[in-house]
Amino acid sequence: MLGQVLLQTAAWILIFQSVIFLVALFLKRNDVADVCWGAGFIMIAITLFLHYPITPPSGWIYALTTIWGGRLSIHLFMRNKNKQEDFRYRAWREEWGKDFIWRSYLQVFVLQGCFMWLISFPLQVAAIDKQGTWNGWMVAGTLVWLIGFYFQSVGDAQLQRFAAIKQPGEIIQTGLWKYSRHPNYFGEICMWWGVGLIALPLTGGWVALIGPLTITWLLAKVSGVPMLERKYKDNPAYQAYKKRTPALFPDFRSMMTGKK
Repeated sequence: MLGQVLLQTAAWILIFQSVIFLVALFLKRNDVADVCWGAGFIMIAITLFLHYPITPPSGWIYALTTIWGGRLSIHLFMRNKNKQEDFRYRAWREEWGKDFIWRSYLQVFVLQGCFMWLISFPLQVAAIDKQGTWNGWMVAGTLVWLIGFYFQSVGDAQLQRFAAIKQPGEIIQTGLWKYSRHPNYFGEICMWWGVGLIALPLTGGWVALIGPLTITWLLAKVSGVPMLERKYKDNPAYQAYKKRTPALFPDFRSMMTGKK
């Protein structure tokens, strides 16, 4: 049964990502992939909701995923709508030259779809659940998710306000950014561990942990912290900030005492 869900979800994701790729070609900006990242998970949640029986754990996971994905996609759309294509995608556009179209499809949209499939394992495991009820795992997972939602939504809002008034070369070091260099990434990781915990006691629940493990690895080691921080490698202020502030996991002791 899980194998059937995994295959169906892979097909839905491939179709979704292919459509988004065509939109990106039309708009001539591949950062559409970022805006539609959250929307892709909403698509998965809705499709599973429509095709498989609903239990409290599965319905709750779909709801939390939809809230996360909707807020993230709206935030990124509003942030990017009056700006040029993100610097990372512009660099690839120049680097790939005449191979840009097929490399964009495979290395941006198909690859992103593969990660979307892996990260959505908690949703896919929940889809085959037939007997799940409200339990302590749902409470624990929801609490972890709420912590993550706070860090991502508040961190994004603080960064957006700072970006509107900052001077060239200036970096944000206030609010949640005083305790973590990437509180929004920390929040996203927490949210996926939250839904992973909700799915854990279900049949095949250990498989669901592939999702939070994947997003943790991506943000900590691949496309999150390392890629973004390369932009600031020659910024002395950022390098000093980097030495005293954790990359992801906030310094909660400083948060409690108000000192740094």
